[in-house]
Amino acid sequence: MAEPNRSDVENSVTRRKTTLLKGMLQSPELEFIMEAHNGLSAKIVEEAGFKGIWASGLSMSAALGVRDSNEASWTQVLDVLEFMSDASSLPILVDGDTGWGNFNNLRRAVQKFHQRGIAGICIEDKLFPKTNSFIGEGQPLADMDEFCGKIKAGKDSQLDDDFQIVARVEALIAGWGLDEALRRAEAYHEAGADAILIHSKKSTSDEVVSFLREWGDRSPVVLVPTKYYTTPTSVFEEAGASMVIWANHNMRAAITAMREATNRIFRDKSLEGVEREVVTVSDVFDLMGNAELADAERRYLPKRADGARAVVLAASRGSSFGDMTEDKPKCMLEVRGQPLLRRLVDIFRAGGVRDVTVVRGHRKEAINLPDISTVDNDLYERGGEVSSLACAMDALQGPCYVAYGDILFRQYFIDLVEESDADITVVADAQWQARTSESGEWVRDFVTCTRPYSASYLVEDPAYLVSAGEDIAEDQRHGEWTGLMRLSEKGAQVVRDEIDAIRNDGSLNGMDIPQLLTRLAQKGQKIAVVYVSGQWLDVDDYADLIKAGQFL
Repeated sequence: MAEPNRSDVENSVTRRKTTLLKGMLQSPELEFIMEAHNGLSAKIVEEAGFKGIWASGLSMSAALGVRDSNEASWTQVLDVLEFMSDASSLPILVDGDTGWGNFNNLRRAVQKFHQRGIAGICIEDKLFPKTNSFIGEGQPLADMDEFCGKIKAGKDSQLDDDFQIVARVEALIAGWGLDEALRRAEAYHEAGADAILIHSKKSTSDEVVSFLREWGDRSPVVLVPTKYYTTPTSVFEEAGASMVIWANHNMRAAITAMREATNRIFRDKSLEGVEREVVTVSDVFDLMGNAELADAERRYLPKRADGARAVVLAASRGSSFGDMTEDKPKCMLEVRGQPLLRRLVDIFRAGGVRDVTVVRGHRKEAINLPDISTVDNDLYERGGEVSSLACAMDALQGPCYVAYGDILFRQYFIDLVEESDADITVVADAQWQARTSESGEWVRDFVTCTRPYSASYLVEDPAYLVSAGEDIAEDQRHGEWTGLMRLSEKGAQVVRDEIDAIRNDGSLNGMDIPQLLTRLAQKGQKIAVVYVSGQWLDVDDYADLIKAGQFL
């Protein structure tokens, strides 16, 4: 099987964001994006329901405490954008000013933006260093041909066909008139710009409406109604605009709120007057993704699994990897210079698990790590996961972890499971819908439980497994099993007894672990479910192998 193109895999997340932005610009409906200037404001924009983010140059500069005159370098802006991109799943259109220099500066910026998951850049036809459009009169404009070359250089440098370059025409603001605005817009369109942003500082929308009327449907047109804010949105829709940017209001609102709170605290020498008017610290934790402070305490004040064993099932080849696993099993594929199995064993060791037994099968001689024990399932091709587990019966002594050999997870999973009093505990991802596959050809083990995940502190009833497997109906899925479970001494005995029963009734071969768990649950065995929110990886294909490097 041919190896997938590495760049295609690594760029897939960015490609989805670029495609979303492209779809908005080309939508028959008027679309709206909202300004953000850091990770927090990006989260707020997404929380409000917007479909895209405008990374305002003015707002980012103001947040950094400098003027909107390229006083913040493009690398400093890049750092801000990286936090914004990580904080939100929305596509980001960056206010790129003049591109921070000539065509060569823009080429590098476009490439770096793509690496940070940015969907597009808007550049304006003014001189570097730029001056904010609303300062002064008659600002000089860039040479039109030079600016066209900059657009072409940006398009030639993009790593994704859907990355969007928006050309901002400043002719109206500079006082050069509608004809010059149209002339420049046409040149930029011919140079490859995906959309035109026509800017105006008039208090009415007359200028931009006239432009839209003359421009027609040659390409998408973006408006920024900061100055003509009283214009009804219906006017933009009727004129044929494609997108409206609310350009700097989060930053301005933040300044208003911070001034009011700061001045009041200074005046009152007390927090009493403002405390009820600001969000709670818990709201901040929620917005940042910290569902519970107790969860953080479990992570940073761990209850270690000292003395526990682990059995790792690693007999399969991993056929989706083609020739890459011809002479080695999937668990020995390298992730950032170390075998995947080495990474998994290190996670266990960091959690206090020292005794690790690996069940080998395909190319078993390749599994030769110095600090593990091994048992062999020479019939792995005819058997299944439970038959591999049966080969490790002597190691299946509690307390004991059982894990697939092709997973990675955060070490705090072990801390979470150690707090369970159940004899059998499994870890399930409550955010199973967020996991996607590049190839679409993968098997996922879902779980139905006695209750779904809840972030509330008031939920005290533990969740127990009802059934597990790939064929659970979507409306009955409460999570996805991560491939990790813990057995107490009693729980290990229960599993060993059930494996003996399965062997005796002839159903050992072909049975997987989810079927074993379902069978136990149906017999009345309580299997506790510890919910997590992402933070793990199942390496099923080459795309996952790339993600594994990023995960680490």
